[in-house]
Amino acid sequence: MLDPKKLEDLAKQIADAVPPGVRNMAEGAEGKIKQILQSQLSKLDLVTREEFDIQSQVLIRTREKLDAMEARIVQLEAKAAETTKPE
Repeated sequence: MLDPKKLEDLAKQIADAVPPGVRNMAEGAEGKIKQILQSQLSKLDLVTREEFDIQSQVLIRTREKLDAMEARIVQLEAKAAETTKPE
């Protein structure tokens, strides 16, 4: 799902943004922020970068096949029109 390292970095950045006095009072805030982020992000319908890249490649191949099929249909229609032409 989500890269735990990136999630940990994000939690650390948020914890670092908390003023020092508040940070001292809220011991373990980074862990709690990480836990909340994981909980909320898991509710979202997200895909990993790897899954996105794979689907992008599938889409590119599908587009190439569709373009080839469209070109073939044009050729076949032209050929059919030629063979049905009255002389």
